[in-house]
Amino acid sequence: MTGKETELTPDDFPLEADKDKLRTHKGEPVASAESDKIADELAERLNEQAHREEQDRWSA
Repeated sequence: MTGKETELTPDDFPLEADKDKLRTHKGEPVASAESDKIADELAERLNEQAHREEQDRWSA
Protein backbone atom coordinates (compact mmCIF):
# COMPACT_ATOMS: atom_id res chain seq x y z
CA MET A 1 0.00 0.00 0.00
CA THR A 2 1.12 3.50 -0.65
CA GLY A 3 0.83 6.26 1.94
CA LYS A 4 -2.13 7.80 0.14
CA GLU A 5 -4.17 4.61 0.49
CA THR A 6 -3.66 4.56 4.26
CA GLU A 7 -4.50 8.20 4.99
CA LEU A 8 -7.74 8.94 6.77
CA THR A 9 -10.06 11.46 5.18
CA PRO A 10 -12.91 13.44 6.77
CA ASP A 11 -15.35 11.01 5.13
CA ASP A 12 -13.86 8.16 7.21
CA PHE A 13 -15.08 9.65 10.49
CA PRO A 14 -16.38 8.88 12.97
CA LEU A 15 -14.18 5.87 13.61
CA GLU A 16 -15.57 2.94 15.56
CA ALA A 17 -13.84 0.40 17.78
CA ASP A 18 -14.77 -3.19 16.91
CA LYS A 19 -13.10 -5.31 19.58
CA ASP A 20 -9.37 -4.65 18.94
CA LYS A 21 -9.92 -3.16 15.46
CA LEU A 22 -10.60 0.38 14.30
CA ARG A 23 -13.07 0.80 11.46
CA THR A 24 -14.57 3.70 9.58
CA HIS A 25 -18.26 4.35 10.07
CA LYS A 26 -18.70 2.45 6.79
CA GLY A 27 -17.08 -0.65 8.33
CA GLU A 28 -13.78 -0.43 6.46
CA PRO A 29 -10.81 -1.59 8.57
CA VAL A 30 -8.31 1.12 9.51
CA ALA A 31 -6.00 -0.32 12.18
CA SER A 32 -5.52 -2.93 14.85
CA ALA A 33 -4.75 -2.32 18.52
CA GLU A 34 -3.31 -4.50 21.25
CA SER A 35 -6.61 -4.62 23.14
CA ASP A 36 -10.26 -3.60 23.06
CA LYS A 37 -9.56 -0.82 25.56
CA ILE A 38 -6.77 0.67 23.44
CA ALA A 39 -8.94 0.50 20.31
CA ASP A 40 -11.70 2.37 22.17
CA GLU A 41 -9.24 5.05 23.32
CA LEU A 42 -7.73 5.46 19.86
CA ALA A 43 -11.14 5.81 18.21
CA GLU A 44 -12.22 8.37 20.80
CA ARG A 45 -9.05 10.45 20.46
CA LEU A 46 -9.02 10.36 16.66
CA ASN A 47 -12.70 11.30 16.52
CA GLU A 48 -12.11 14.22 18.91
CA GLN A 49 -9.16 15.43 16.81
CA ALA A 50 -11.18 15.18 13.59
CA HIS A 51 -14.02 17.11 15.23
CA ARG A 52 -11.63 19.89 16.34
CA GLU A 53 -10.12 20.10 12.85
CA GLU A 54 -13.59 20.34 11.31
CA GLN A 55 -14.53 23.16 13.71
CA ASP A 56 -11.26 24.96 12.88
CA ARG A 57 -12.08 24.81 9.16
CA TRP A 58 -15.49 26.39 9.77
CA SER A 59 -14.16 29.11 12.08
CA ALA A 60 -11.27 30.14 9.83
